[in-house]
Amino acid sequence: MTRHDGRAPNQLRPLSFTPGFAPNATGSVLVAAGNTRVICSAMVEEAVPRWMKEQQVPGGWVTAEYSMLPYSTGQRKQRDITRGKLDGRSSEIQRLIGRSLRAAIDLDKLGSRTMWIDCDVLAADGGTRTASITGACVAASLACRQLMSAGLIKKNPIRQLVAAVSVGVVNGAPVLDLDYIEDKDAAVDMNVVMTAAGSFVEVQGSGEESTFTDEELAAMLALARSGIGELLAAQKTALGE
Repeated sequence: MTRHDGRAPNQLRPLSFTPGFAPNATGSVLVAAGNTRVICSAMVEEAVPRWMKEQQVPGGWVTAEYSMLPYSTGQRKQRDITRGKLDGRSSEIQRLIGRSLRAAIDLDKLGSRTMWIDCDVLAADGGTRTASITGACVAASLACRQLMSAGLIKKNPIRQLVAAVSVGVVNGAPVLDLDYIEDKDAAVDMNVVMTAAGSFVEVQGSGEESTFTDEELAAMLALARSGIGELLAAQKTALGE
């Protein structure tokens, strides 16, 4: 099977990281996956959420915000602030990003501070949530290095890298890293988040007026595991590891 852009079923879109893209952030990167572009930044606040203080929870916290800029799609996307509330999709995605990064970071080693992860989509061509997670991990790693260089923490809080990718069933075949054309017509769409140790953080999958078999699920997870292995290697290269 050859896909509409010439890729093989198990082939990622071209991937690149541009570290330091947002100079005022503690750590940042521009991640490009095909035509999808996301600025991922990490900033550190020397305080923890009120609920942590009230419940006397030790350590720090990592939380995320996600937004698609008005020009990120073919038709202008209205800003959430204009509507006066965050849309359901953005809320669900930023919670996913936060969960994924907390799987990567030792909150006790982070100390009594909050790391804010911001993911702003410049261009959306499918896979914005997975690109956000993959890029956010790089941004968080760079931020932790800055904290260590400044003497604010002694040990690196990054326990392991995390990365994410989409898989699906398109034209009857399992494929890796769907772009928008594939995503909108996919019979099955799934997002997979995994750690460098090979454990799953989250698996989000559903059929669209369709169902999927055990065999198709196994094939999609195998594709995801392979693709995430490539993403993790690219993250390490971007971090100079």
